[in-house]
Amino acid sequence: MDDDVTETAGTPPEPDRPGKGPEAGPEEGAQPAVGAADGHSDGPADGAADGHSDDPSDDPAGAVGDTAAASTATDTLAVPPPRKRHWVRWLACGAAVVVLVAAATGWYFYKKLDGNITTDTSAAAELRAWDKERPTQAQVALDAQNILLIGSDTRAGGNKKYGRDEGTQRSDTTILLHLAADRRSATGVSLPRDLMVDIPSCKKADGTRTRKMFAQFNWAFEMGGTACTIRTVEKLTGIRIDHHMVVDFEGFKHMVDAVDGVEVCLKEPIDDKDAHLKLAAGPQTLNGEQALGYVRARKSIGGGSDTERMDRQQQFLGSLVNKMQSNGVLLNPTKLYPVLDAATKALTTDPGLDSLRDLYDLASSMRDVPSERVQFLTVPRQPYRYDGNRDELIESQAEKLFQQLREDAPVSVAPAKSLEKTGGSDGSDPKPDDSGPPSPAPTPTFAGTNAATDMCG
Repeated sequence: MDDDVTETAGTPPEPDRPGKGPEAGPEEGAQPAVGAADGHSDGPADGAADGHSDDPSDDPAGAVGDTAAASTATDTLAVPPPRKRHWVRWLACGAAVVVLVAAATGWYFYKKLDGNITTDTSAAAELRAWDKERPTQAQVALDAQNILLIGSDTRAGGNKKYGRDEGTQRSDTTILLHLAADRRSATGVSLPRDLMVDIPSCKKADGTRTRKMFAQFNWAFEMGGTACTIRTVEKLTGIRIDHHMVVDFEGFKHMVDAVDGVEVCLKEPIDDKDAHLKLAAGPQTLNGEQALGYVRARKSIGGGSDTERMDRQQQFLGSLVNKMQSNGVLLNPTKLYPVLDAATKALTTDPGLDSLRDLYDLASSMRDVPSERVQFLTVPRQPYRYDGNRDELIESQAEKLFQQLREDAPVSVAPAKSLEKTGGSDGSDPKPDDSGPPSPAPTPTFAGTNAATDMCG
């Protein structure tokens, strides 16, 4: 075989046969070509010079060399085909773009909703100035939350169609919302606007101060705004208010529309021109404008009684809670966004609730409260002894209610008619039993309703 070795460079490889690179060598374990074993051959292996052997069996060494070269070339080029590399690269780029767009969109909506909220810094400053006079939270109720919900009857801005703007506003509706520390119950207590209360000296919008007075409750909001209302409620109840929210007519309407309306049940048809409301009897799904008229109406429903109107407001809020829970609004981002958008635009809050995260955490904490434990009642009261058009507290019953809330103790509600039938009264045990061993103190029961109550029942 050594006699056949040539010193010529040989011919180039055929186009359809890859040639052996100048630096390439046989793979590990492959047999070297004859003539290359001693490392002194200056040319290619025997029979590989011209690449035209007609009989591979005549030159097995050349065949082995070709096989090793092909194997080496294949291993050297063992990378994904160009098309596959491009497809993977575009897929990765597309996924990155989608993630970036989603993140940017989410951030945009978050900032938009966050920026909708109005912060009441003036009320916060006024409350800090009087902090030493405010009640402290009971040790057993540190994780409970007391939030004052104020419905403003301002006619400014988009509310001007509901009356003349005289530059003042009153608290059309005020509800003290108590969230239990374990978040297994929520109790809303309505405070009548005509309730006679002690109002402290408060700072007015022009910087002057009012004098202390004994007057109807909604004067506090008109004269001294939110801070004055909070201080009045704290003085009345002994309960520390943790947060507050103020919503006006337009904001209320938008929130109802955001949940696609709220269902109520009417025992009689309503035709009230002042409230811009005309409804048939029976189940009705009210849009925002209709809902506002329904909760504000006095002359055409209940004979002008503010008591009946508060009961109606409480029932409506119960239906609103049911709508949000039954439709999974709090668990569905698509449904939740319009509600949050309407709510954040509608609200003026203290600095502790002025971010989307704060409001979402608050809403989430109420998500698992059973509807029958979302309760509403009106503070125990009776006609004011000197003016039947005003109210005053029934002191013993009201104090029992306030004590339960201060200590985060349970409260239950029942229809007023059922309490009358059993001979019970607000905050008392209808049939005390003196026989046998002492039993745990019964849960005080007050006239009211809960979110699970069927309005048509």
